[in-house]
Amino acid sequence: MNTYRWGMIGLGDIATHFAAGFASDASELYGVSARRYPKVQAFAKRFSIPQAYESPEAMLADPKIDIVYIAVPNHIHYHYIMAALQAGKHVLCEKAITTSKDELADALALAKEKELILEEAMTIFNLPLYQQLKEIIASGKLGKLKMIQAPFGSYKEPDPENRFFNPDLGGGALLDIGTYAVSFARFFMSEAPEVIFSSMKPFETGVDEQSVTILRNRADEMASVTLTFQATMPQTGIVAFEEGYITIDDYNRGDKATIHYRDGSHEFIETGDTSQSLNYEVANMIKTIEGTSTGSIQLTSDVIDVLDQMQHFWRQAN
Repeated sequence: MNTYRWGMIGLGDIATHFAAGFASDASELYGVSARRYPKVQAFAKRFSIPQAYESPEAMLADPKIDIVYIAVPNHIHYHYIMAALQAGKHVLCEKAITTSKDELADALALAKEKELILEEAMTIFNLPLYQQLKEIIASGKLGKLKMIQAPFGSYKEPDPENRFFNPDLGGGALLDIGTYAVSFARFFMSEAPEVIFSSMKPFETGVDEQSVTILRNRADEMASVTLTFQATMPQTGIVAFEEGYITIDDYNRGDKATIHYRDGSHEFIETGDTSQSLNYEVANMIKTIEGTSTGSIQLTSDVIDVLDQMQHFWRQAN
């Protein structure tokens, strides 16, 4: 079995979770990098990472690194994706993978040219629960998909300097929690949707604070996506079919679901381990590199396209 060496760019919360729980039979977390070298050294020591690099560029120049995990603010994802691909590294990037479909198209073209894998670290596309639900749906027992509800509300202190509200750092609900909601809808839809309507209320800095969006595809499957950064909402996803509906609590990290059949009966599904969400992404990344999985980049591309369409609606309304 190959042993892949991972290198990280970033030291934030999600990078900390990634390093703290990293576990893979096929790879090792070999290096870490960021702009502030003393903090990189402390991070590497804390998590027993063998190599602390003075800069991301130094890490990308190291031939020992096979895969780069990018965990930096949204607005510089594209920069580091392109740099890593140019350096001949496979890339797993945190969501939202890019801030526009044009950026993602450029990155995918470069990945294809270099014969490298580019994937987004989207839990929904990697959790075992979702794979099992897809198998149940494919059996036909639930009938035709009709409607999806994907709410996501998270209260953030209204601080214009915070990255969540800073347009220069790719702030706004859409590129943070919105990617989960749209990914949830896209995962269950049989084909890519289009935005039929979207309305947004901005924060004082101009980023989206809350929004409501309607999606529809050619199969007449529809979805509602509701987002807010100024109120907590139950993150319960609903997927409704002719013969029943599925509910998933905390769907962005889901390991439990209930199927509510039309005759009043219920089926409880539990699989996977929420605490291993990032390791499922690691495992599927390696499978994609080795050709035993097709990955989820096409779903990611569809999601980024929807995010672009939503922002287009908002610009037209202003």
